Amino acid sequence: SWPWGHGAHVTHKAGGVQHPKVDAAVLLAQPAGHRDRRRVGRGPMIGIGSDLVDIARFRRSLERTPGLRDRLFRPAERAYADLRQDPTERYAVRFAAKEAALKALGLGLGAIAMYDIEVVREPSGRPALVLHGGAKAAAAAVGVERWLVTLSHTGHVAQATVVAL
Repeated sequence: SWPWGHGAHVTHKAGGVQHPKVDAAVLLAQPAGHRDRRRVGRGPMIGIGSDLVDIARFRRSLERTPGLRDRLFRPAERAYADLRQDPTERYAVRFAAKEAALKALGLGLGAIAMYDIEVVREPSGRPALVLHGGAKAAAAAVGVERWLVTLSHTGHVAQATVVAL
């Protein structure tokens, strides 16, 4: 069985490895003792996620679906991205970070609203995550106390790695 218990099912198989999708409500309903056992012997890391976004493809998605920005990104994220003449790289790398955070939580795309995962910049310029709503509840349910985030992009691809601690 999957380490996070009941409610998981296989969504796809790649490279011989089954990738589970977990319903966030099922995860949150698990007794705290069950969730806490997952961390025993594993140290402070709860999960790690990484994601790549093709910038040209993401640009086409934003052009095709203008409301996508409002559904995926919070006002401060949009304000920061829109400072650029072409904000696509900033949107794409933030989308990658949101998906990487879901992966770090062991959740699949759609388990939590992307809008509930906010990518912010600390005064030093370092990226960080601020969680809201369902994302905040799911992270608390598995004991996430802090996040490590790294973002990178070129003119072609955006990449993010997120570690849940």
